[in-house]
Amino acid sequence: MFGFDWDDGNRAKCQTHGVTIAEIEFVFANEPLVAPDIRHSVAEDRLVAIGTNEHGRRIFVAFTVRTRAAARLIRPISARFMRDKEFLRYAQGGAAHDDR
Repeated sequence: MFGFDWDDGNRAKCQTHGVTIAEIEFVFANEPLVAPDIRHSVAEDRLVAIGTNEHGRRIFVAFTVRTRAAARLIRPISARFMRDKEFLRYAQGGAAHDDR
């Protein structure tokens, strides 16, 4: 089991591109592809997750893992829907950030 670290800041940023909190949590509950985000891992280790919402629309989530009161929590940083071309490149091992 896992939990989430939500506050006003990351909640608002994640919803900027039309992705709901429920969709983001759905991604993590359904075995997303996860990879390190080396380019953005400066102050803390960042990761990216790619999954789908309940309707099959692909979602990209940048996140980190934080520990609070001995619990490991997923802290989403940003989220957006993915274009097919971007998903295919990522699935083939290419960069996920080059074609936003």
